[in-house]
Amino acid sequence: MKTIKKIYEKICSIENVTAAIKKASVGKRGRSEVQRVLADVPGHARIISELLAKQEYRPCEYVEKTIKEGAHGKERKIAKIAFFPDQVIHWATILQLQPFLIKSSYKYSCGCMPGRGVHYGKAAIDKWIRRDRKNTKYIAKLDIRKFYPSISHEKMKAVFRHMTSDNSLLATLDAIVESYSPGLPIGYLTSQWFSNVLLQRLDYLIKQTMQIKYYVRYMDDMVLFGANKKKLHSAVRKVSAYLSGIDLSLKKNWQVFPLEARPLDFMGFRFYRDKTTLRKSLLLRITRAARKTGKSKNPGPDRAASMLSYMGWVRRSQSYGVYKSRIAPVVSIAGMKKIVSEASKIRSRAYENSKGQQRISPV
Repeated sequence: MKTIKKIYEKICSIENVTAAIKKASVGKRGRSEVQRVLADVPGHARIISELLAKQEYRPCEYVEKTIKEGAHGKERKIAKIAFFPDQVIHWATILQLQPFLIKSSYKYSCGCMPGRGVHYGKAAIDKWIRRDRKNTKYIAKLDIRKFYPSISHEKMKAVFRHMTSDNSLLATLDAIVESYSPGLPIGYLTSQWFSNVLLQRLDYLIKQTMQIKYYVRYMDDMVLFGANKKKLHSAVRKVSAYLSGIDLSLKKNWQVFPLEARPLDFMGFRFYRDKTTLRKSLLLRITRAARKTGKSKNPGPDRAASMLSYMGWVRRSQSYGVYKSRIAPVVSIAGMKKIVSEASKIRSRAYENSKGQQRISPV
C-alpha cells in the first residue's frame, strides 16, 4: 500500500465533515438525535471539525445489542454508538481514506467497498466456473474463526503505521480501535474497512505468492479455486500459518472439494456449473418476508425497501419459478416501489423544510 500523506487536514475540513453528516444520516433522519444535527448542519460540522483539528476526540460509550440473523436465528452482538459525534467522525475518516483503501485492495475483496458487494463477487464466480472448468475443478472454502472479536488491537495498529506516518491520523484511528474490546465491533462503519486493510497482505500472498488463479474473499470468508487438489491443500496450510502470525485462525470446518461433486455454497448463493440458485435459508427468509408483507394492510417503507432488496437476490439467480409461485401471488413488487418512492419524497420535503426554517430563524 502506498503511504497515505497529508490527509488529516482534509478529514477535519468543514466540507468533509458536512458530507459525513449527510452520509451518516441516510436511513436515520426520523431519529430525534439526527434531526437535531440536521437542523444546524454548519454548526455541528464546525464543532466536529474543531474537535478533530485539536485532536480532542474521545469516543463515547457504546451500547451492545444482541440480534438474530437469518432463518436459523443466529445470534450476533452488535455495538451502537452515538450519531453525534462518533458516527459522523467515523464517516469523516472513511470518506477520505476510502480512495486509498480501494486502490490498494485486491480486486475481488468484497464486502464494504462501493460496487464490490455480494452480486459483484457472484458475477465473477459465475464467469470463472462457466468459462474455465480446468482451473475451477477444485474449491477450497475457508472461514476465519470469530473474526471481528479476535482481531488484535496491536496488530491492527501496526497495519495503520505501515499505512501512514501521520501522527494526527494515527491518534484518531487508534482511538476508534481502542474504544471497543475485545477485537473490532460489528456495527461500526470503520470495522469493515479496518478488517479489510488487515487482510490485504493475505490477499496478496494468495494471489501472487501461492499463485491461486481465482480467489474471492467476502470479509472473513474465502474461496480459492484450482486445478490441483494438493496445491489447494498447501494453500490452506499457508493461509492458516499467516493468520496465526496475526493472532487469527481458520475454523476447523474448512473444505477442499470438486465442484462436480456438490455446489459451492457462498455469499447466499449455491453455485453449480450451469446455474446459480439461492441458499435454502435465504430463500426461506425471502418467502417468509413476502408472506408477512402480503398480510400487512399498510406495509411501511422499511418493510417495502427490504422486500425490494430481496428481489435483487431473486433476479440475480435462477429463481424465477420461486418468484412466480411464492412471491408474486402474495405481494406486489410495483406496490412496494410506490411505497418507497412516496416515503423518499416525504423525507426530501421534510429535509428541505428544515433547511428553510433554519435560514429564516432569528439570530
